[in-house]
Amino acid sequence: MLTARPAGPEDRAALDRILDAVWGGPYVAGRDTLFDLTTLPSLIAVDGDTVIGTLQYAIDGDAVEVVAIGAVPRIRGAGTVLLDAAAALGRAQGLARLWLVTTNDNLDALRFYQRRGMRMVSVDRGAVDRARLLKPGIPLVGSYGIELHDEIRMEMSLGAARH
Repeated sequence: MLTARPAGPEDRAALDRILDAVWGGPYVAGRDTLFDLTTLPSLIAVDGDTVIGTLQYAIDGDAVEVVAIGAVPRIRGAGTVLLDAAAALGRAQGLARLWLVTTNDNLDALRFYQRRGMRMVSVDRGAVDRARLLKPGIPLVGSYGIELHDEIRMEMSLGAARH
């Protein structure tokens, strides 16, 4: 059974393994910022004794910002468990929203987030082009052969029930 919990110091090796597999290391670029994921609070998805997913977040005003989320392997439910845990964390702190950004090529993520009650609220045209200045390894062509240029901001209310 999959569960989620805050990551502890004993989870560092498992977190590093997932960050390397999903992001190529501990750094992600978004919102014109280079984030070191090892400095952010993390939630982990655990299957038995094995860490299979991780979510790094920040508290941003009245919201939980999901800075990064990933699982190895994918499509086992870790993303759902982690997103639910982040929403529960926000609700417990009385926060109003959960939000994140993804890229215009990430059709799988767009489907995943919308199916979990998130809505697209804005597009930052050229944000990924700017992010390449911070993290030059970001490819020009992303998933499904789609040119990678823009960030899409998604959010959900933490006061409303998920559909």
